[in-house]
Amino acid sequence: MATDYNKYADIDEDEILKTLTEEQLEELAYELDPDNSMLPPSERHRPQTKKAPTGKFDRQKLLDFLEKKAREEKDWEENVPFVRGQKRGKVYENKKEDKGKDNIKENGNREPEEWEKELDHATEEDLVELAGILGLHGMLDQEQYDASQRSVGLGTERMKFHAVTKATIPKGDFQLEPPNTTDVEGSLKKLKANDKELKNLNLNNIKEIKMDIIKDIFAAVGDNTVLESLSMASTGLADKAALLAAEVLKKNKTLKTLNLESNFITSEGMSALCKAMTNNTTLTELRLANQRGLMGSKVEQEFANMLEKKNKTLLKLGLAFEHAGPRSMAQEALMRNNENVRKQRSEDK
Repeated sequence: MATDYNKYADIDEDEILKTLTEEQLEELAYELDPDNSMLPPSERHRPQTKKAPTGKFDRQKLLDFLEKKAREEKDWEENVPFVRGQKRGKVYENKKEDKGKDNIKENGNREPEEWEKELDHATEEDLVELAGILGLHGMLDQEQYDASQRSVGLGTERMKFHAVTKATIPKGDFQLEPPNTTDVEGSLKKLKANDKELKNLNLNNIKEIKMDIIKDIFAAVGDNTVLESLSMASTGLADKAALLAAEVLKKNKTLKTLNLESNFITSEGMSALCKAMTNNTTLTELRLANQRGLMGSKVEQEFANMLEKKNKTLLKLGLAFEHAGPRSMAQEALMRNNENVRKQRSEDK
């Protein structure tokens, strides 16, 4: 029969507790120890003894005592002395079936499977076609794979099946991206001179820029009133350079695009750039993806809060968010900024 607990619903617990003695309350508190991980251990676990402490807790003194106690105690005496090479207890022996299986594995005299019998008589063409059907493309070169898809025989010696596929030289003229030939020293002089023709500066993939030159570049960009785009992707920039770039974002009033992708900026440098964007009203595109490590949830939330509450002009942010919350906030803020620009253009027309 099910117990009806509704009859206890109107009981006043405070009235019952008032009638209990001090000993009964102490016993009740001991029995109802709270299981709450948010409470400190001193409040969550009741004392198990009423013995008064003998003194102040000294960890080193306790360790010394335990070590001394362990050294003074004698080791247990062995009932049977140890003898090298002597086996004790029951020695395991393989059963006859296990011995037979072991002999089969060692000698290779097991009965072959049916599919193995079929493969023993298969030709090279059959093996290539079978590998193509089963999707074992890693065992085929391109010519063998194409032949298996066409389901035709391989008539030439060079198209036979091979277990290991070697790389082949691609046909045609494939050229890598040409190196960046921008004159760094000359660009720096133009920046300092506030040259009106220098509106876009691309220093991507130039690895040998010294730190002194980087400092001079960012110092010149901070005072420049012509430059609109600065790209320094994959140039080996670290947090020191990121802090300099943050100062540029605070001072410069004409820069619209800043690209610092594929560098070695950590969360410290990213946080400084985020704070610099709080009061920036001219930059519309900021690219910071593919850095040395992850930003972390704290820095991601800083970027999301900056876009949502402070910056109303940034339209593009090249940054990979790892957490869904900050990513969603940043996307909504960027959509809002782009919508404001669209409305402003419509009003101007």
